[in-house]
Amino acid sequence: MSRPINEKSLNKIIKNMINVVENSKDEIFYISEEARKEYEHLLVELEETKEKVAKYIKEGDQLEQKVRYSRRRLSEVSRHFDKYSERDIREAYEQTHAMQMQLAVLQQKEKQLRKRRDELERRLITLDETIERASRLGSKIAVVLNYLYDDFKQVNDILTDAKEKQEFGLKIIEAQEDERKKISREIHDGPAQMLANILLHSELIERSYRKGSIDRALEEIKNIREMVRSSLYEVRRIIYDLRPMALDDLGLIPTLNKYIANLQAYHDDINIEFLPIGAKNKGEKRLYQNYEIALFRLIQEALQNAIRHAGAKVIKVKLEFIKNNINVVVIDDGKGFDPSTKKEGSFGLISMKERVEMLEGTFVINSKIGKGTSIHIKIPYRDKYGKNLSK
Repeated sequence: MSRPINEKSLNKIIKNMINVVENSKDEIFYISEEARKEYEHLLVELEETKEKVAKYIKEGDQLEQKVRYSRRRLSEVSRHFDKYSERDIREAYEQTHAMQMQLAVLQQKEKQLRKRRDELERRLITLDETIERASRLGSKIAVVLNYLYDDFKQVNDILTDAKEKQEFGLKIIEAQEDERKKISREIHDGPAQMLANILLHSELIERSYRKGSIDRALEEIKNIREMVRSSLYEVRRIIYDLRPMALDDLGLIPTLNKYIANLQAYHDDINIEFLPIGAKNKGEKRLYQNYEIALFRLIQEALQNAIRHAGAKVIKVKLEFIKNNINVVVIDDGKGFDPSTKKEGSFGLISMKERVEMLEGTFVINSKIGKGTSIHIKIPYRDKYGKNLSK
């Protein structure tokens, strides 16, 4: 029979896990940055190579016209050699031969540059994939660190029995897997799709370029730039969803305002109303960090559920501070569901309920199919010693 893990041993394991994950995050960041630097360098070289190719094409076209004129001149001299001197015939021949040699050299240089351009484009695609994989791994590790730092530290203050810690650790692992699936889906539907489109458009550029449609190729390059900008916006949005830095710097209300504004900008067909009442804001005393983190995550999860699963178009969020309590109400006009029916993999609502219970609050969901959903949360606001705080 195996020996139970005591609290000291478990804390040591958690500390080791954090160190390993942090080291892995640093290594992935280094790989990502090196790939980005090489990408930028190759991108500059690719632009220069394309300019040289265009230059050689232009010079080659001009030289071909001269060669054709020189051939006609040589043909004229050859047909009517009795009218021209031997010197005229020799000069016509030598001039035509020199131009043909110059044209061959120019075409060879153009061929080499085209080959280098194709190599650079393939290398850039490979680097894009490397950066994407590094970004995906970095996001997953950030999720792991978030749970290790935030949730495990809160759990250590509540749980005293090692067995309970093990059971809760299993729930955290489940949460990590759920978060990984969510992030993977977001990246697949967002930046990954855009990168695939960029690859497709780069092939269109190559075909257009080979056909001599320079204007079409330039237009496709403009389209690619817009796609890259959109992809960058998506990546930054996903990073912001993981952990907004404004929560530490500005506090809960400004961070929620910014988060909801970003959601509105991304989902322009959804109307989100946010009403803070009696909020700790604008120079007033901040909430304790564990309350700010918990309230932000609760409202974030409620909004994501309303948008992704309920298909809501109108969402109302009320955050109210009354005496010793903090009240949160989130109402949407989505498709609703039957709360009595437990769905497989519905960890979002479970994690919300557990967060509220950790703060000794109440969590109530009212929903009917086709009638929308309302979430009511009531949390007693206590100081670090467990005493209620008066307003």
